[in-house]
Amino acid sequence: MSARGEFSSRLGFVLAAAGSAVGLGNVWGFPTQVASNGGAAFVFVYIILAFALAYPVLMAEFVIGRASRSNMVDALGKIGGTAGKASGIWGCITVSLILAFYSLVAGVMTAFCLSSLSQLFGQAEWASWLMQDMGDGAAIVRNILFCGLFMVLTVLIVSGGVKDGIERWSVRLMPALLAIIVLLILYVMTQDGAMTGLKNYLLPDFSKVMNADLLLSAMGQAFFSMSLGVGTMLVYGSYVSKSEKLSTLGASVALVDIGVAILAGLLIIPAMYVAAHNGVVIFNDAGELIAGPSLIFAVLPALFDTMGAAGSFVAFAFFALMIIAAVTSSISMLEVPVAYVVENKGVNRKKAVWIIAAIIYFCSIVIALNFDDLFGLVIALTTQYSQPLLGLMLCIFLGWVWKRDKVLAELKQGDEQVESSLFWKIWPWYVRFVCPIVIIFMFYRSL
Repeated sequence: MSARGEFSSRLGFVLAAAGSAVGLGNVWGFPTQVASNGGAAFVFVYIILAFALAYPVLMAEFVIGRASRSNMVDALGKIGGTAGKASGIWGCITVSLILAFYSLVAGVMTAFCLSSLSQLFGQAEWASWLMQDMGDGAAIVRNILFCGLFMVLTVLIVSGGVKDGIERWSVRLMPALLAIIVLLILYVMTQDGAMTGLKNYLLPDFSKVMNADLLLSAMGQAFFSMSLGVGTMLVYGSYVSKSEKLSTLGASVALVDIGVAILAGLLIIPAMYVAAHNGVVIFNDAGELIAGPSLIFAVLPALFDTMGAAGSFVAFAFFALMIIAAVTSSISMLEVPVAYVVENKGVNRKKAVWIIAAIIYFCSIVIALNFDDLFGLVIALTTQYSQPLLGLMLCIFLGWVWKRDKVLAELKQGDEQVESSLFWKIWPWYVRFVCPIVIIFMFYRSL
C-alpha cells in the first residue's frame, strides 16, 4: 500500500465513490424532475445520458487520478502545467464553497432528525425550535450550531484517512442508506394515495422524450449527480490500486448512483401523493410538483404531521437517511482540499483536516448570517457555472493535452486487453469531442 493511502477493496472504493455521488440532490432533485418531465420517460432519458455523458467524464477523473497518484492540483498540473494547476486550485475552492452551503443544509437535516426524537419524548417546545424554517431569521443560531456539528462529524471521518476513515464508514453507511430507503418505500406504499404517485412515477409519457427542456434537465441531473468536475472522483481515483479495471469500477459507481436515484423516486413521489391525500399542498402555482428545499423542509414534514403516532418514527428514519446521504458526500468534498494541503504543503493530515474544515465552517457562518443574499448565489455560482466549466477543463486535459498513449498505458495496468475493447474504441474520442460540446451547450442554456 502506498504511503498516501489506498482503498483496501473494490467494494470499499465503489461504495465510497457511489456515496460521494449519492447526496441530497438525489433525494430531492431527481424524483421531482421525473414527475415534472414525463415520468418514466425522464428516467429512460436520464439512464441513457448518465452513461453517454456522465460516465465518460467520471472515467476521465478516475484515469487522471490513478495515473498521477496525487491531489487535484498536482494531478492536473502534471498534465496541463500552469493552466492545470490553476484549474486544480479552482476546483478546490469550488468544492469548498459547495461544502459550505451543503453542510448548512445537512445541519438542518440533523436538527429535523433530532426534532422527531423530541416529539417522541414529548419535548414539543424543543422540537418546535429545531424545526424552524431554514431561511427564517430566527433560525440563524440553530443553522450555525448544527452546521458545526455536521462539520465535526465529517472531520472525524476524514481524519481517519482513506482506509480507516473514508472506506470504513462508506462501507457501513451506504448499506444503511439503502436499507432505510427500502423500508421507507415499503411503509409509504401501504398508505392511501401512494399508488397514484407510483403511476405518476412509472408510467412514461414518451411525447416528452425529445423535449429540449427534458433533455437539458436529464443531462444536468446525470452530470451533477455524480459529483463531477470538482475533483472528488479524481482524488478517490488516486487511491485505487493499479491492478483494478477502471472501466468496470466506473460502471459500478454509475450504476449504484443511478439505482439510488431511482429508489429515491420510488420513495419521494408516492410520499408526495400520500401527502396530497392527507390534505398537504404538493403543487406550486404553476401546477408543478414542489421540488428542492421546499419539498424537504415543508411538504414532507407536513406529511409526517398527518401520520399520527407513526409520523415521528417515519420522520426520524427519513431525516437519518438524509444525514447519511449528506455525510457520504461531504467526506469526499472535504478530502479534495485536504489531499492538496497534505501532499503539496506537507501538513499533517489531522491538522490539515481541522484547519480546512474551520475555514469552510467560517464560510458557512457568513452564508448563514447573510442567508437571503448569499445562499442561492453560492449554489448558482458553484453548481450551475463553476462545476460544468471544471468538467469541460477535465475533458480538454484528457482529450487534447494528455498524450493518448499515456492514457492507454494507465488503463492497461488493470486491463491488458483494453486496447481491443469497445470502451477504448469509443471513450477517448467521446471525451475529446462529444462531452465538451454537450457541456458547452448545457452551460450556454443555463445562462
